[in-house]
Amino acid sequence: MASAAGKAGAAGGSAKSRAIPPGAVILVQSGFYEGLEVCVDRDWLVVGRGRSADLVLAEPTISRSHAAIGFDAQGFFVQDLGSTNGTMVNGGKAERTLLKDGDVIQMGKLKLGVTLPG
Repeated sequence: MASAAGKAGAAGGSAKSRAIPPGAVILVQSGFYEGLEVCVDRDWLVVGRGRSADLVLAEPTISRSHAAIGFDAQGFFVQDLGSTNGTMVNGGKAERTLLKDGDVIQMGKLKLGVTLPG
């Protein structure tokens, strides 16, 4: 598996390591994985149904590499990776959107709640 830094570099980000603030969590709010909590502990976390995703969720309405949740100088963000069904944040279409505490990311039928550190 490629390192998170390597994936960030391949996506146009810096391969240089950044200090990720502790406490960022993604909570699956609906579907088969409801209740699953995932700590965001790297600067590039790919969510999808394919084996190469960092967070693999076998949900047929999401793409193999659907979106990335990341961290850069501006803060935490979600970035669609050319998915078939798109990515939305709080009901609005998102190509790349900065995240705030309490935001809801939707990928297909999957809803993810965002908890960010103070």
